[in-house]
Amino acid sequence: MTAPDDRESILSRVRGALAPLHERAPLPDYSTEIAVMRSLVAGRDLVELLGERMKRVNGLALTEVAALVAHLRAGGWLHGYCDPVLWPRLAPHFGAELKVETEFDRTRVDDYAFGITRAAGAIAESGTLILHDATTSRRLAALTPWVHVAVVERAQIFSDLPQAVAALGRDPNVIWCTGPSKTADVEGILIEGVHGPGQQIALVLG
Repeated sequence: MTAPDDRESILSRVRGALAPLHERAPLPDYSTEIAVMRSLVAGRDLVELLGERMKRVNGLALTEVAALVAHLRAGGWLHGYCDPVLWPRLAPHFGAELKVETEFDRTRVDDYAFGITRAAGAIAESGTLILHDATTSRRLAALTPWVHVAVVERAQIFSDLPQAVAALGRDPNVIWCTGPSKTADVEGILIEGVHGPGQQIALVLG
């Protein structure tokens, strides 16, 4: 694991290399009509569509905190992290048997069975969760626990990729998560949860 001092050393070099640039390169021109499913999803409820698409990539979309708590209990995932901004909103639904920390200790990454962080949005067309540094309280909390829960506001669900790109502006650190982590590097056998969460969950609120 990279030490904090090493990380800052690397990032300072990146910032130094970018400093002489007066402005970022412009985004390429693209047609907003390239969305593959736009004609098929027109008029659909985006929360319902997001749930359908996430299910197809082995993800899960929930709309009630109580359903999330029941899912965590059923899986035996009783110890985790929650973004401190979210915790007052979610805490009343969590029982005493679930231990939730609002400070993520990177020296104990194996202690956290689940991590609950904020999402910047979601794309209904592909079942994709959008994360970025501005709203992700701890990047490791979205990466190292077996279960990652991204809390998405209903108003932040976009119909398709072009809509999401237009809404996110020029944020340089955007991560697109479509289902749990997957790899098929070894003998073409698909395995989930190797390079990231084994379960990717969207909790849609609002």
